[in-house]
Amino acid sequence: MNLIKNIKQSNLIQNYSKFFPYVKPYLWQAILAILVTLPLGAMDAVIAWVLKPYTDVVMIERSAKATSFLPLLVIIFSFAQSFLNYAATYLNTWVGQKITMDLKLSLFKKLMRYDPRFFDKSTSGVIIYKFNHDAEMASSGLLANLKVFTTRLFSSISLIVVLIYNSWQLSIIAIVILFGALYPLTKVRKKIKGIMDKTIFSGAQVMTHYNEAFSGNRVISSFNLYEYQEKRFSNTLQSVFKLGMNMTKKTGIVSPMMHFIVSIGIAGVIWLGGWLISHNQLTPGGFVSFITALLMLYHPIKSIGSNYTNVQMSLLAMERVFSSLESKPSIKNKDTAIKLEDIKSDIVFENVCFEYDANRPILKNVSLKIAKGQTVAFVGNSGGGKTTLVNLLPRFYDVKKGAVKIDGHDVRDIDIDSLRNMISIVFQDNILFSGTIRDNILLGKTSATNEEIWKAVKSACLEEFISSLPLGLDTEIGERGTKLSGGQKQRVAIARAFLKNAPIVILDEATSALDNKSEEIVQQAIYNLMEDRTVFVIAHRLSTVKNADNIVVIDHGQIREQGTHEELLKKEDSVYAKLYKTQLK
Repeated sequence: MNLIKNIKQSNLIQNYSKFFPYVKPYLWQAILAILVTLPLGAMDAVIAWVLKPYTDVVMIERSAKATSFLPLLVIIFSFAQSFLNYAATYLNTWVGQKITMDLKLSLFKKLMRYDPRFFDKSTSGVIIYKFNHDAEMASSGLLANLKVFTTRLFSSISLIVVLIYNSWQLSIIAIVILFGALYPLTKVRKKIKGIMDKTIFSGAQVMTHYNEAFSGNRVISSFNLYEYQEKRFSNTLQSVFKLGMNMTKKTGIVSPMMHFIVSIGIAGVIWLGGWLISHNQLTPGGFVSFITALLMLYHPIKSIGSNYTNVQMSLLAMERVFSSLESKPSIKNKDTAIKLEDIKSDIVFENVCFEYDANRPILKNVSLKIAKGQTVAFVGNSGGGKTTLVNLLPRFYDVKKGAVKIDGHDVRDIDIDSLRNMISIVFQDNILFSGTIRDNILLGKTSATNEEIWKAVKSACLEEFISSLPLGLDTEIGERGTKLSGGQKQRVAIARAFLKNAPIVILDEATSALDNKSEEIVQQAIYNLMEDRTVFVIAHRLSTVKNADNIVVIDHGQIREQGTHEELLKKEDSVYAKLYKTQLK
């Protein structure tokens, strides 16, 4: 048991030591926020302390002088306490928000560096909870509750002094009961940890439902999925409700139990206090002061259970935050990684094997050589491994066996940023970010001049469209580019790729979702982009790859055949020829 306790204490100390760098920039403000709570808590004792002379002098001896002085003293101290309470709240909120901002920024930087495999296995709700909600709970929640605890700590210490000052005999009962009331808190953490993990998962599912309702609103409307989605959401809410009630069941007993224990203490003090007064060992004023101090001490103790639970939840959130910050992405640089400045020769896939899940191979011993400046097209049935093969080049994933090499260097030995600087990708469904057309094109090169932007616009066949807009390049496109058509979005993505001017271009089904007219315009933009570059084309429409230097047919993770359009059509029983004739029909 002692070992477990020491381990828990060690983890707590470790988490605080990791948290300190985020507190350090605001250390003096944080110290000031804590210092303000010292007199704030201690002033509670003043009200209890003045009741002794007030009762003995005014009510027993009937002195008029004290009648006017003591109430004024109470007002003055109450005003000071109110001001300090506001100051402590403001300072704690300021420090908490600053730390939360820094934590969220660190988590966001971490999130940006995760590899696609992480996003494949995570829902949007889980990511929002882990990288946003936990940061708020860990810092702002912890500091807000810290203010309550420090205030009540110094209030309790000062009130205990008043108790001892009035009667050491009664104080013994009060303090023993106090520690008895605090004992149930020691069991809270163990009870809530398992429930918290499940609550986070269910809460993340709620966020996922909202995100799906937003991004999938047209699918929901077109298929009349209202009742279906409502039922799924209702089931998730029921799960959250059950977990919430389970949390209450396990922790809700703490405050009532503390209340009952405190009531026993008050009853014992009243009984002993009456005996001490009757034997002239305690004045009535001392008894009134003692009872007031005791009630003021016990009141926050009775309600401290909920605050303590919140603190434990903040500490658990802190553990999750640092677990995320310390996690290592599977795709990372080696210490000896080299910088790739240019592409000088060929790209080679050497006996490449890959799988997303264990024992379910996607690529099987694929070998291929692509010369500099060559255009290679990958065709075949869906699920054959075309996109997977190309995704290994920018290291979205790493091979299980074999190697992908550029200029003779394994991509795993190349600095990731320098590797990806050499590659421009135009996806089937390109993500455009909220902002203007200019903002999205500039993602290819943030320092580009206006002349460079317009050159990319012309090459991407966007000039006529942009000239027709009242605000031109500064037109807002909405979240995910919702104000643009599919062809317009593709051409913005192509302009972005032009501006990047990378020597390698990957075109992943870049025209498959477009109508014939849009495809014709986009295809011309693509031809412009392909000029003087090494190009990888993934296509279902074989008419778009006829001019490729090499067409590679991939089926079930293996290369079935390769050659030019004419060479493959001439082969007997050619897979490519069958696919081509099928599409012509």
